[in-house]
Amino acid sequence: MPRKARVIVPNIPHHIVQRGHNRSAVCANSADRCFYLETLRKLKREFDVNVFAYCLMTNLVHLILHVGDDITTIGQFMKRLAARQTRYVNKIEGRAGALWESRFRSSPIETDAYLLACCRYAELNPVRACMVSVPEDYEWSSYRCKVGLSQKAWIDRDPVYLALAGEDQQRTFRYREFVSQGIGRSERALIGAAIQRNQLTGERALSRKWRENYDAA
Repeated sequence: MPRKARVIVPNIPHHIVQRGHNRSAVCANSADRCFYLETLRKLKREFDVNVFAYCLMTNLVHLILHVGDDITTIGQFMKRLAARQTRYVNKIEGRAGALWESRFRSSPIETDAYLLACCRYAELNPVRACMVSVPEDYEWSSYRCKVGLSQKAWIDRDPVYLALAGEDQQRTFRYREFVSQGIGRSERALIGAAIQRNQLTGERALSRKWRENYDAA
């Protein structure tokens, strides 16, 4: 049976998940993760890709990326990113062969409002995996940058995050509050299913709900 085509939509963010081959480690230690992030920083400039969020787990990575008109950019970008990490890990470990699953998974994010939900989903991965109790304790995600606990100038601030407030302090407070609400069962299922099936992520009712919460704040 031919595999289902991946949905790529120009000019909107995409939630990307890439797993290790047979769920093996792709970022086993701090050195692996530093190398991956440095490659991510370099390639985002080369391909003109915006990185809105990331989370590096031991055997998978989450990325929220935004590209322009060329729908081939994401595939080329991810191919280069994966290849560099493979060469690095194989050299360090004296191994050969595949490091990643043959295909990354990708879900276009339907609405601006839903973008923050996907960022929250990615950045709460270490909490769901019981690696930390709160997301600020995990060094290898974009969350600490978004709440002002660390600085990475290359992380892009998406327009929805910027619209949370007019000044940095209030914006980081509101984002912290949003993430602290956690992910409901239906939201987690919706995002997870969209990623698994390479389909669109979005639900207009949920988008309206969180927008109303912040309009009332």
